[in-house]
Amino acid sequence: MTQPPHDEQTASSPEELREQVEETRQSLGKTVEALAAKADVRAKAQEKAADVKQQAAVKAGELKAKAAEVAHQVQDKLPEPVKDKAAHTADQARARTAQVGHLLQEKAPEPVRQKAAQGARAARDNRALLLAAGVGAALVWLACRRGKG
Repeated sequence: MTQPPHDEQTASSPEELREQVEETRQSLGKTVEALAAKADVRAKAQEKAADVKQQAAVKAGELKAKAAEVAHQVQDKLPEPVKDKAAHTADQARARTAQVGHLLQEKAPEPVRQKAAQGARAARDNRALLLAAGVGAALVWLACRRGKG
């Protein structure tokens, strides 16, 4: 049998020995659980991914709200003739897009039609990103105009 370390007392009775063994088991169990948690890299990676995803969702919501606010501010600052011209240009663009879409359906080969449909779906699915890019372009345009004026 091995000698106990100098800083531990030896049990003077079988009951004390049982208590020491039970305490040692509990301590060892906690240590094993802690080591297992540290060694579970996959679980840690999944937790980190979930955290990053949550943070990205929050940030995306903030950016979407900010983009809408900036877009509203930009619209408020535009003179009426510019707003009217933009609306007219947008209407013309929609009409031309419809014409091109119709021609595409008639003349384009099937793979091209599929890619065009895929691009349209991507644009619809990423409206917020496209809106943010448009707002950014408008802000750059406004900043350039202020710099010249």
